[in-house]
Amino acid sequence: MNKKEEFRNFIKNRPELISYVENNDMTWQKFYEIYDLYGEDASIWDKYKDRSTINISDGLNKITNMVKNVDMSSLKNHINTAQKALDLVQDFTTKKINEVPTTNLSKGPLSPRPLNKFFED
Repeated sequence: MNKKEEFRNFIKNRPELISYVENNDMTWQKFYEIYDLYGEDASIWDKYKDRSTINISDGLNKITNMVKNVDMSSLKNHINTAQKALDLVQDFTTKKINEVPTTNLSKGPLSPRPLNKFFED
């Protein structure tokens, strides 16, 4: 088995490395270079272990803290303000659509404008 195939098997056993590449934190080339220099059992791989578990728990903690710090009355005021703005836009667009005169649309084609000649062309 050549080095590339060994690296592919190594990646299959460590799916957490995929998230680093998907998030543009690392490239497959950089991972391969680390693998080529240090091999599979090096302690350098410890910092790439279980990233998904760490990120999920950190993310949940951040979301929980954000929800705890939300002022519900302030949120309700912002939602009411946004609703009023949407209602205003809706009323404005409805009135403008209803005010469009239909008489201009039913006249048919316009007559061509006269061609003016200048400088005795």
